[in-house]
Amino acid sequence: MEKNRCTWANPHNPLYVQYHDEEWGVPVHDDARLFEMLILESFQAGLSWECVLNKREAFRRAFDGFDLDTVCAYDEAKLQALQADAGIIRNRLKIRAAVRNAIIFRSMQQEWGSFDRYLWHWTGGQVVYETGKSSSPLSDAIAKDLKKRGMTFVGTVIIYAYLQAVGVISSHEPGCFLYQEDRTCI
Repeated sequence: MEKNRCTWANPHNPLYVQYHDEEWGVPVHDDARLFEMLILESFQAGLSWECVLNKREAFRRAFDGFDLDTVCAYDEAKLQALQADAGIIRNRLKIRAAVRNAIIFRSMQQEWGSFDRYLWHWTGGQVVYETGKSSSPLSDAIAKDLKKRGMTFVGTVIIYAYLQAVGVISSHEPGCFLYQEDRTCI
């Protein structure tokens, strides 16, 4: 029996179905995973998530498994190699932003003890339940703070998608088998 899913989850793409069913909206507290998703979401700017997801394994290979210290140390030769890698989205500005954002991510880890602490402090460690949005006052505030710190490709829409992806915001649609109402109000 076929499960009812969010309308955006392309039922003809097994990667997308698996992502929807097993990852999207699940709270993430691992900094390595939070870093990977931040970089992948920044590559989504102007594109579909499905496009990025289909290239995810190529991104993992190209970005050395998203090892933070390795990405922070990328030199000009590595940036040129990434721009030549047909397996990923070869946008020069996004590639350079990934390295810059990695360095800032690492400094935020040092400041907060972990990026997880930074990210989840915005909601007091609680999941926000809302659907039908592409931005919110929460994503506005986080995007503004990340930009102030020097990150790029972290506008409010990208950050909202990121917050959904890592489970800070639960946005499964009513009718989806994973939909949950806000339990903090009960």
